Amino acid sequence: MISFKQLPLEAKAAVVAGLVFFSMMLSRSYLAEQLELRTRRWLLRLQMALFANALMLIGSLHVWRSTVTTFSRSSAANSFCFIPWKIAVFMFLALAHSSFFTLLFLVAEEPYFFSLAAYTCLGAYIILIFFLFTLGSVEQAYKFLAGRGAKAGTGNKNSRTAMKPVLAVMLTVVLTIVGLLNASRPPTVNSVEVPVHKLPSSMNNLKVVLLSDIHLGPTVGKTKLAMIVRMVKALKPDITVIVGDLTDSEAEVIRPAVEPLGELNSPLGTYFVTGNHEYYTSDVSNWFELLKSFNIQPLHNENVKIVSPKSTDDWFCLAGVDDIEADVLRYSGHGMDLKKALRDCSSEHAIVLLAHQPVAAKWALQERPDINLILSGHTHGGQIFPLHAGAYFLNPFFVGLYKVGQNTFVYVSPGTMYFGIPMRLGSRAEITEIILRSP
Repeated sequence: MISFKQLPLEAKAAVVAGLVFFSMMLSRSYLAEQLELRTRRWLLRLQMALFANALMLIGSLHVWRSTVTTFSRSSAANSFCFIPWKIAVFMFLALAHSSFFTLLFLVAEEPYFFSLAAYTCLGAYIILIFFLFTLGSVEQAYKFLAGRGAKAGTGNKNSRTAMKPVLAVMLTVVLTIVGLLNASRPPTVNSVEVPVHKLPSSMNNLKVVLLSDIHLGPTVGKTKLAMIVRMVKALKPDITVIVGDLTDSEAEVIRPAVEPLGELNSPLGTYFVTGNHEYYTSDVSNWFELLKSFNIQPLHNENVKIVSPKSTDDWFCLAGVDDIEADVLRYSGHGMDLKKALRDCSSEHAIVLLAHQPVAAKWALQERPDINLILSGHTHGGQIFPLHAGAYFLNPFFVGLYKVGQNTFVYVSPGTMYFGIPMRLGSRAEITEIILRSP
């Protein structure tokens, strides 16, 4: 029987990741009710950081071998540039691994430079892993198709071996710069017209501004939020809705950064529903209180009547559900409860539902197909290449407007900022201006 010491480093990392994942499940199932909220919050975040780092260690070993060990066996090892290169690769990997710990120690009103650097390295790390894997797969496919007929010389083989990591690094650098520049731009304003069945004619052209996935935390602070608020105010919406993942931090820690939200003054109200990241903070109650102090109403499995300014007899039902992750995390008093959220919302009036995850939107329509419009987020439109494929296949609705059935629409926002990594590749941050049309 092989002992743990005899396992290769990649296998050891996988074992550690498995043990951390098991401890996460154990603490969620058996310790959730026994631990103090603050202790549970720190334990969950620490477990998630350790789990991510254990998985990343497998990729980091591959990066090191591809970009350092490969060259140490060639004449490049004698070059005066090799030592600085080794240091640079080590620092790059160390920063990428440290990014998950900034949530525990480096959150303030404005992002720290270290957090920005660490999450930038994490984004570059993801891109680099993808290209190393892709180029390696292409190389193996070429060898398989070419067969073993004519053997290339040692010099040519070394040359081809070195070319793969060099090309991967060059592509990563270029795409990282493009991603950083793209994410640094203000969100685009996307105007979408949605016909809403049974919307009163007096509420035709009602303007709803949709925000999602701002992720106040290590890399998004007060300055960016203030910019978003200015852009929203310029649109003069009747209603503003925030469909989850507003934050990655505790309310007390990041309160100064949230202050611009107090300037939102939509005449028919500003509303909020939780995303999965609100539950990762384990501080939802304090966030609800903070948002209420800014006249933002959380919809905690509840609804409100949005009454037409022109006629008090005309209204539609705006409902919101808790994020489905609350059930997974066993967050006391929270969890998606559509029946409660739509209580007194009959099919005689239009129904608009706020649900952070597209999966929740799918579940809601299976239970209540009379919902007319669901507003979601969560996917970030993939945020950075090559994560788009995962976001696309894991969600029933990916990004943009979808028509479901005869009278139902689902709109999924690509996110108003970004999570952690201050980059966007193949996606664009968005503030969505939704114009409701009566039939």
